[in-house]
Amino acid sequence: MHKHGRPYTCLLIDTHDDYFICVPFRSDIHHKNAFLFTNTERSKRSRSGLDFSKIVIIKDTSYFDDENAIVDQDEYAEMKRNLPTIVESAVSYVDTYINHVTGKKPLHPREFARRYQFSTLP
Repeated sequence: MHKHGRPYTCLLIDTHDDYFICVPFRSDIHHKNAFLFTNTERSKRSRSGLDFSKIVIIKDTSYFDDENAIVDQDEYAEMKRNLPTIVESAVSYVDTYINHVTGKKPLHPREFARRYQFSTLP
């Protein structure tokens, strides 16, 4: 997840399993599979938030970068205030995908396509 010269800032969730969930901050989200900011300067101009459809599952911690990330302070504050909700939603998004592909709890094909057609999880 990188474009030349443009880093991606992510919320990193330690699932206490054998992987981390990396949820990227995005500035223009046009779907419901996200936590959208509501009280930030950027959210007044665009639909900014944390994009669940672009979640990346990371097992190898060598992918982590220890450089300081730049996040708008108001977005950081809103993220911190809503952290339990964001974590629950992100974990649920991943778990629902896993349950579908393993056959444990399959979704209707239209529901699966609506949620995961453009997801990075596959």
